Amino acid sequence: MPGVDELDSAIVAHLQAHARQTNRELARAVGIAPSTCLERVRSLRERGVITGYHAEVDLPALNRGVQALLHVQVRPLSRTVIEGFKTYAMALPEVLSVFVVAGGDDFLVHVAVPSVDSLHAFLMDKFSGRREIAGFRSSVIYQHARKPVIEPLDP
Repeated sequence: MPGVDELDSAIVAHLQAHARQTNRELARAVGIAPSTCLERVRSLRERGVITGYHAEVDLPALNRGVQALLHVQVRPLSRTVIEGFKTYAMALPEVLSVFVVAGGDDFLVHVAVPSVDSLHAFLMDKFSGRREIAGFRSSVIYQHARKPVIEPLDP
């Protein structure tokens, strides 16, 4: 990350692991004065390094016990079709994220639904009738692990 030093990296790591901590707690954790910490966090937000804060949720508690990755091909392959499908997919309540990718597929769509039957219904009702979709397949996710802290890589 250009312009991110070791102190900024430490602040970002602590915020990723514990976003609800107070400025005073964060300053103590990284070994700086609270006023310095506040200015550093403000600067990280202004520079777009920190883009927001969120709460982790348990998907089964929200009646979304089955997750899948949907591999989608669209045609004709144009900016208008890609942007249109991305907008359509992101508006669907079952969709968690949309990735535009290179290779055999044009999109990976991450969904979370109540059951395998509801995944099938989602595919039939929301994807199979769309003219721009040339093909799709699904991969059910058995387990999902995510790193809680993402660190910068060396240039």
